[in-house]
Order: sequence, then structure tokens, then C-alpha cells
Amino acid sequence: MEENKSVCPVEFPEALTVAPSPHVRHGENTRGIMLDVIIALMPALIYGIFVFGYRALILTLVSVASCVFFEWGFQRITKRPVTVTDLSAAVTGVLLALNMPSTLPIGLIVVGAFFAIIVVKQIFGGIGKNIVNPALAARVFMFLSWPSEMAGYPALDGVASATPLASLKSGDLSAIDFGDAVRMFLGVEKSGVIGEISVMLLLAGGIYLLVRRVITWHIPVSYLATVAVITLIFPRNGADNFLFMLAELCAGGLVLAAFFMATDYATSPVTKLGRIIFGIICGLVTVFIRYFGAYNEGASFAILIANLLVYYIDKFTRPRVFGAKRKRKEAER
Repeated sequence: MEENKSVCPVEFPEALTVAPSPHVRHGENTRGIMLDVIIALMPALIYGIFVFGYRALILTLVSVASCVFFEWGFQRITKRPVTVTDLSAAVTGVLLALNMPSTLPIGLIVVGAFFAIIVVKQIFGGIGKNIVNPALAARVFMFLSWPSEMAGYPALDGVASATPLASLKSGDLSAIDFGDAVRMFLGVEKSGVIGEISVMLLLAGGIYLLVRRVITWHIPVSYLATVAVITLIFPRNGADNFLFMLAELCAGGLVLAAFFMATDYATSPVTKLGRIIFGIICGLVTVFIRYFGAYNEGASFAILIANLLVYYIDKFTRPRVFGAKRKRKEAER
């Protein structure tokens, strides 16, 4: 009998590469995403430098350089892979500077950068493993440690005045009219931290991130909508409902926080419903602090509190695995 010989019509390569999922690869990476965030922040940053002068530029450069240096130094000392080229430390530096008054002593921005990078980010394992936003955590730390320096807003045109949010907090609603809201939106109202001056430019940057699909609409829209609804229904001290709502939306760093910090990948939910719930929580806490708390701006505290709830939000909003409930019932039998 002739020996049967099986012939395989398909030739396989000599070696196959076996790797764990995911097997679908995409051209985007951390560096590209962070570069988009920096581009989106540039209009507000450039305008802040134009308004506050060279000191805002120096503060930003020192902040970015300090964040990059601390991340590089910590990773070298701990013998971890150096990741400063992914630009995440640079983004933290820009956001930290935008949340500071231009009069802040240079040494304090270095302290803030150390706290953001070492204490909040690297000790927890680096990018993607921090549980709260580094820039916001550093801002709150500095505000609690050096309140007078953090509230030292510059006198422009020779006149020192309270920020619009401080006026709203104190109950001085005489300045609230449609023209003031428009000036705050455009950036003519020149009082506050470096990055909160022009709502229009911040929105432009936020829209850029949405178009580039770096972020989704769920968090910023639910955040701002929550603040808008509450302040419209419950204005303070008899102010006009609509004008009070506009002033609350445009005053402070609310738009900066909603688009650029609440949407941080590592510290926000992954599910769509979770992101909406996260935004609503941020909005509720922000208004609560502005109305009843001791601080003018509640956005930083609100986002940090919501950051701590992300695990539970994701846990209760994650989609159920198909067939999981049926299998559990069969196992109980």
C-alpha cells in the first residue's frame, strides 16, 4: 500500500508572534494626546501672558521645567523608565501655572510642581495610576499652605479689585449686568488666575479637544449644565436669574476645570453614564462650596472629591457582561 501523505495547501511562517490583547492598534499615543492638550491651552495661555505680562510667562516656564525635572529625577533615582518625552509632565506644568496668580513667588510654583509630580503622581506609580488630578491637588495644597500668596491678584491699570467670583461670594451683586457677563466671557475682565481670564478662548480650546476626540462631551457638558441649572433656579440675594447664571459660569476657573482637568483620563470614569454622573457631582459640589463654603472657587475641591468616587462610579455603571446573570443562576442551582 502506498503511504498516505497529507499535503497542506497553506504555508505558515516559521515563527508566529503570540501576544495578549488588545490586538487592535491605533496611531494615537500619550504624546500625541498631550500635545493636543497643550495646543488647546495655548490661546488662553498666550492671552494670560498678554494681560499679566512677562511674569506670567516666567511662572509658566518655571512650572513646566520643574515638573519635567522632578519627573525625570524621580524616575532616574528609582530606576524606572524615563517618560518625560510623553509630555504629561509638561501638561501638568502648564495647568498648574494657569491655576496660579501671576504674582505668586517663583519658589512656590517649584514647590507646587514637586507636590504635583512626586507626591500625587509618581509615588502612586506614574501616569495613569494617580487617583486625583496632580495640578488641582497641588493648587489646593498651596492654597491651604499659602492662602495670602495664592489670593494675591495683581493690580491692573493701577487699580486693585476683587475678582468677579469674590464679588459674587461676598454678595456684592451690583456689578452683575449683561455687559459684565460679556466682558468676562471675552476676557476684558482682567482679574484672577492666569488661565481663567477669557472663557471664549478656553471654550475654543475645549472645542478643539472635542473635535480631535481627545475628550468627550459627557463631563464638561454635564458639569456646566448642572451649575447652570442650579444657579438659574436659585440665584443669590435676589439677583436676576439669567444674569446670575451667566456670571457664575463665566467667573472663576469653571470652564478651565470642566474641559481640561475634570476630563483627565486617569481620574475620571470610563463609562459614558459614569462620566455624566461624574460631571453632575462636580457641578453640585462646586455650587455648594460657592454658596455655603469659605472659598470663592469650588471647582478644584469639587473635582478632587469626585476623583475619589471614580472607582465606585465605574463599578456601578459598567455594562453587565452578556450572559453573566444567567450563568450565576445556573451555578446556584
